[in-house]
Amino acid sequence: MVAGLICRAIGSQLPMKIISPILACLIVAVVISAIAIVSVQNATLVSIQFMRFQSVQLPVGIVLAFSVAIGLIFTAILIPVWQQMNYTGEEE
Repeated sequence: MVAGLICRAIGSQLPMKIISPILACLIVAVVISAIAIVSVQNATLVSIQFMRFQSVQLPVGIVLAFSVAIGLIFTAILIPVWQQMNYTGEEE
C-alpha cells in the first residue's frame, strides 16, 4: 500500500516487486539508525523482568537491538507461513 503511494507520488511506473524490497530495507535502516542514536545517547542499565525471572542489567541500546532482531526474525518466519495459509484458504 505504502509502496503504491510512493510510486504514484513520484510518477514512476516501476513494478511493485522492485519498490517493495527497497522500501522494506529503508524502513529497517531507519529503525537501526534510531536504535544506534538512542543507544549512544542513553547508556542507562536496565533489566528485564518476566514473571519471576530477571535478566542481568544491560544497556538500553542492546535491549532495543535484541528486541528488533527478534521481531525481524519472527516476522521473516511468519510472513511465508501466513501467505501459505492464505493461499491454501483461497483454493477451497
